[in-house]
Amino acid sequence: MISYETKTKIEELEKKFKDILSVVDEEKMKEELKELEVELADPTVWSDQKVAKEKTQKLKRHKRLVEDIERVRKLFEDLEVAIELSEEDLEMVQHVEGIVKELEEAVKSLELEMILNGKYDPNNAYLSVHPGAGGTESQDWAQMLLRMYMRWAERKGYEVEIVEYQPGEEAGVKSAMILIKGDYAYGYLKHESGVHRLVRISPFDAQRRRHTSFASVNVIPEIDDDVDIEIRPEDLKIETFRASGHGGQYVNKTESAVRITHIPTGIVVSCQNERSQHQNKQTALKILKARLYQLEMEKRRREIQELQGELKEIAWGNQIRSYVFQPYTLVKDHRTGVETGNVEAVLDGELDIFIEAELVYFAKREKALT
Repeated sequence: MISYETKTKIEELEKKFKDILSVVDEEKMKEELKELEVELADPTVWSDQKVAKEKTQKLKRHKRLVEDIERVRKLFEDLEVAIELSEEDLEMVQHVEGIVKELEEAVKSLELEMILNGKYDPNNAYLSVHPGAGGTESQDWAQMLLRMYMRWAERKGYEVEIVEYQPGEEAGVKSAMILIKGDYAYGYLKHESGVHRLVRISPFDAQRRRHTSFASVNVIPEIDDDVDIEIRPEDLKIETFRASGHGGQYVNKTESAVRITHIPTGIVVSCQNERSQHQNKQTALKILKARLYQLEMEKRRREIQELQGELKEIAWGNQIRSYVFQPYTLVKDHRTGVETGNVEAVLDGELDIFIEAELVYFAKREKALT
């Protein structure tokens, strides 16, 4: 006999699936899918790369949604048959539980796809880490965070490029930025921006005392060159310097690295991963453009929230997550309340439990504001 817990879980999944279908016009999406396939088959559409890219992304999203909805629907059909058979065959009860587990994953995946609908969610992501006050302690923590995100990216099958890396004097990093390349890299990581707190017995303290360290993470999307953000040459202070830490022998011996300061906003960006100073400058300008776009979006969001009475803002400077090694082991997200005692696994890149909860949390939060 099927357990009460399994029946309750099936009811929850049915409700979630109905909620998803209530906001999706399947027929319209299928019609648009056919139209997009016809349009992209026409060679003339590729004369405008921006339009072609937008249509291709829309095609992929529609196709994935249609396929995943059909998959969930088929699993519910299989479940219905398995439940009927389980009334006569007790061995089918285990099969029912297996289908329910598969349904949980499929519905959760579908929910996330529905949430990842922002303009730049499909894009690559620039992720930077900066240590807080505390010298070597914080710099080491920043290095640990950088590794955590690189391991997460590897687990997702994403490609990672080091854009800028300034090592600490004794250990860790003073500043680092990586480019994570892959479908929806920015969509998944966009809510990881903020201050991350570490509590541990310091490996740099001879007296083995407990220390608290802070490091900040910032995530911005890689955006196209045709995004309309004005950058005036007279507003830029451009400096060159020798790259350090990464980039190879040739890069370290020449002033190929570039640092650009946007004087009106005080935003500073650096790039050192390319061999050519010109290439580094172009990459730095691209990152600056994304930072300025992010600044404008945050300004608009704050204005909307103030008009609607929403005064709390999760932004730079606010602690979003704690990683505790002593006196107990715990990683806790202070926005969603999600926590786990397996700190080592999290620092080795197992972040999906937090990222998925963030996406749902912020989707509900934005819906409440509209």
